[in-house]
Amino acid sequence: MLPLDPSALRASLVNASRKEASDMTPPPDLGSLDWEQLDLLGWRDPKLPRRAYVVLPGHPDDDDRPRGVLLRQAEAVPRRRAQCAWCQDVTLPNDVVFYAARRAGAAGRVGATVGTLLCRDFECSRNVRVLPPLAYEGFDREAARQQRVAVLRERSRAFLLAVLGDEHAG
Repeated sequence: MLPLDPSALRASLVNASRKEASDMTPPPDLGSLDWEQLDLLGWRDPKLPRRAYVVLPGHPDDDDRPRGVLLRQAEAVPRRRAQCAWCQDVTLPNDVVFYAARRAGAAGRVGATVGTLLCRDFECSRNVRVLPPLAYEGFDREAARQQRVAVLRERSRAFLLAVLGDEHAG
């Protein structure tokens, strides 16, 4: 992922009003992030407790522009330990919560949303890079890690496309 500044983060948001984008508080560690180890940038807004953001790197289908989504955390928490839909880490050191996003464009203006279970603090990039245990003799752990990275990118991209819906066609 390429480094982004607060202005680029705000401009990337596909489902936020101008007011919501201007109210966004950038991640406090933005200047010290290891961008090469990120498949997505996600953070919780410290000023607005249930608001979070996730920004995905540019994609050839989007003129390589980063795309961001404003998320809202559900008040209810899963009764059982849930699994993140993006990184699918089975040894999560963190909580998983339900996040919903208003769809972009006309659908979002009439209340349409999409949601998913995600790591509460967006540790997905770190989780998928942990070298998996040796499953059997000859198991290629590095290939398995790279596969997990690829799956994370595919799943987060699919969520972005669901938020964009018909807006992506334009």
